[in-house]
Amino acid sequence: MLTKTRTLDVLELRPLAERMFDEVRKLTFDGVGVTRESYGPGENAAADFLRTLAQQEGLKVETDRAANLVFSLPEDDGAAPAVWCGSHLDSVPQGGNFDGLAGIVAGLLCLIARQREGARSSPPLRVIGFRGEESAWFGKAYMGSGALFGKVSAEDLELKQRNTDAALGESMRAAGADVDAIRARQPLFDRTKASAYLELHIEQGPVMVARELPLGVVSGIRGNVRHNRISCIGEAGHSGAVPRWLRHDAMFAVADLIMRLDEHWRALQERGIDLVVTTGVVSTDPAEHSISRIPGKVDFSFEARSKSIDALEGFYELMRTDCKAIGRDRGVRFEFDRRLLSEPATMDARICDVLSSACKRHGSPFEIIPSGAGHDASLFANAGIPSGMIFIRNRNGSHNPDEAMEMDDFMAGVRVLDDAVDGLA
Repeated sequence: MLTKTRTLDVLELRPLAERMFDEVRKLTFDGVGVTRESYGPGENAAADFLRTLAQQEGLKVETDRAANLVFSLPEDDGAAPAVWCGSHLDSVPQGGNFDGLAGIVAGLLCLIARQREGARSSPPLRVIGFRGEESAWFGKAYMGSGALFGKVSAEDLELKQRNTDAALGESMRAAGADVDAIRARQPLFDRTKASAYLELHIEQGPVMVARELPLGVVSGIRGNVRHNRISCIGEAGHSGAVPRWLRHDAMFAVADLIMRLDEHWRALQERGIDLVVTTGVVSTDPAEHSISRIPGKVDFSFEARSKSIDALEGFYELMRTDCKAIGRDRGVRFEFDRRLLSEPATMDARICDVLSSACKRHGSPFEIIPSGAGHDASLFANAGIPSGMIFIRNRNGSHNPDEAMEMDDFMAGVRVLDDAVDGLA
């Protein structure tokens, strides 16, 4: 329950929100977009700025055992269960400024409004800025939130950063994480201290723009199964001297696999099964590839996403079966790096109702929509913590420098988030 009537409309904090977005963008601009490397200089710069701003607003700022930032009101001793709200600090290389950051700024605005007006609620509100959500840097997603729930393994900690070759474990340690506890997969988050988890995020696809919806209430989050690298090993040869029947062409084998996967995808989609499939990386070795050389080795990535774990596992088995068949047909073999799995998550029905009611109360058009992209909220939901998400309309997609969230839409989402915190209290 609220202990004091709310007097400050969170919309009045729009200039502060604009300042936060502008300052973080300046600190992490790379000449094209923004680059906030997981556990790297860009993410550190964003964290330092937000820490300083929050302290200037009279908030308490702490670092948890996974090196995530935790913001709270000064009198909050952490003993009582709280409504948690947050998102991630990092970005992809040359990414957009709003992915992740919008959720942290939104949570901070709700917290700052309460601090400025002296309003307190039970349960309290705590805001978290996660380190290392993006898989672009170490090949694994949800590092900061996953560490809280024992989801980062010793093998994960040996993953190398794409540019510096630094190990994930050492990078986390340098940021202040308790790597020994993470390696032992100790729970670092007390689930009894969370009554709910909320996350505001830009939509990363075109649905809301196409439907002219400023806001969306998320019903669930797709999970994914992926390999960062699968190698198809064939036999190199002269392009003019080896006939088709004697070739072991790795590139044609990979092309054959991709076309088979596309046919499976089409057939499953026609049956109404939720699925998206992507091969985002395909490469031959630049040290040896040539127009006149039959590729003897091709590396590629594999990812499938679905709201259904059964669909993910079924499609994955189809892929492995196809690899065996193509290997026999074309005289090649497939070698796989470690399989990575992020489970789908369903948002809490009551929290969806609270968010929907807040949208209606403020006259904001919205729809209930699924999230194709992954979010830290899935870790909380799958840990048994009631979770919900609000999406903000965003033009030009995401994971690129052209993200175009409008401040009117964002502030409408912040007001819904603020109302939902009060509603859950």
